[in-house]
Amino acid sequence: MRRGELYRSQEPEPERGGKPGYYVVVSRNFVAEHEEIETVVCAPVYGQILGIPTEVTIDASHGVRRPSAIRCDFLMLLFKRRLSRFVGTLPSVKMAELDRALAVALGLPSAR
Repeated sequence: MRRGELYRSQEPEPERGGKPGYYVVVSRNFVAEHEEIETVVCAPVYGQILGIPTEVTIDASHGVRRPSAIRCDFLMLLFKRRLSRFVGTLPSVKMAELDRALAVALGLPSAR
């Protein structure tokens, strides 16, 4: 598992109305790669695009079924074992957008 990878959960997720969902790993690689660490921080993916600066849009070319948005305002800690289906890896352009969206969502000085 690495930062920027997109996964689909197979199990129902309570925060998603009891449905599986897509998630992007945002934890640093040290955390994501180590099997001894059981959890990672993820940004959920939603089918509705709001057009806000804390979103990153993705589409079928990234492995989702329809145009969607990675929402950096709703970061979640998930067990790695729940992220059971690897979908793909964000390209460098989308990773740069993700970094900017995370900076805005977290109120980091680089976002201003």
